[in-house]
Amino acid sequence: MRPLRDPQSLIMHSGVENTDDHQEQSITTLGWSPFFEDQLTSEEAGYDRLRIATIHRSRMSAESAHGPLKLRLPPKTNTTDFAVGDWILADPEDHMLVRRLERQSLLQRQTAGGRAAQFIAANVDTLFIVTSCNDDFNPARLERYLALANEAGTNPVIVLTKADQVTDAARFQQEAAQLQRGLDVVTLNAKTQDAIATLKPWCAIGQTVALVGSSGVGKSTLINTLAGKLGDDAQLTGGIREDDAKGRHTTTSRSLHAIKGGGWLIDTPGMRTLHVSDVSAGLDVLFAEITELAPQCRFRDCTHSHEPGCAVQSAVSAGTLDPTRLDRWRKLQGENRDNAPTVPGTRGKRR
Repeated sequence: MRPLRDPQSLIMHSGVENTDDHQEQSITTLGWSPFFEDQLTSEEAGYDRLRIATIHRSRMSAESAHGPLKLRLPPKTNTTDFAVGDWILADPEDHMLVRRLERQSLLQRQTAGGRAAQFIAANVDTLFIVTSCNDDFNPARLERYLALANEAGTNPVIVLTKADQVTDAARFQQEAAQLQRGLDVVTLNAKTQDAIATLKPWCAIGQTVALVGSSGVGKSTLINTLAGKLGDDAQLTGGIREDDAKGRHTTTSRSLHAIKGGGWLIDTPGMRTLHVSDVSAGLDVLFAEITELAPQCRFRDCTHSHEPGCAVQSAVSAGTLDPTRLDRWRKLQGENRDNAPTVPGTRGKRR
């Protein structure tokens, strides 16, 4: 588990002098860190430091040291250039957007037929990959989420919900833990307060977590529990259909929520499909056992399928490498290669 940042050290670090101690500590609890402070120039000391909370087609809202507010956007601002969780600078008088700060991490995905990647969330410390202990549990889909988190530099944690509805949740936890070395996997009932204690190590003051997963696995229920949302403030929830274990979409947009205890949570709409693109480093981390064997192959461009002297195939034959893992590695590598963005080459050609 990745060590958490120390909020007090963040408060004391200031590249731009700020005489308002209350505001400095408040934006620190929002996730402000030296990484963002060091981006400011002396001329920008008077701007408000805000965090994007919601994004719509022509408007955005943000969280400030003093609560939520609506942003004013300059002409021709493209809201698709922003992600929930982004840090921005704004004029303190009228909340006019000035500029976005560079991101510490960015979760994004390639949509089917889309040219540009779709932003999921920015500046996320931990990604909760939520799935349930039923037919929704799909190792191949979980691996896609893990590759996404690895590429973004975000710490992944698999959260198994509906553990109270099965007789043997341990088998789901064991299978999930085998998907990646050192992977944290937790089981919980999203409706109970015990879920808060289970996820507390990743939800400390100043920490940001994001939730991804299919519809109906309990993401909205978990948000309501973690954020203490009740009544009209609660997220709508929808169960999984009995006939096919597929969920109903209850969250349609991304938003930033305060967690009881000090952290922040970004919800995302349910995703049944996730296309991998430009995640080579993420796949290397995910399939570390294959990545480490590859240099031992006779040929540098070995595909690990038929070549003589293949160390990966030898490991499969020896029973030390799961052949289904190799099959899924090969599929994701091919998809990542086919979806990789092209850049102009010489004489107008593309590569």
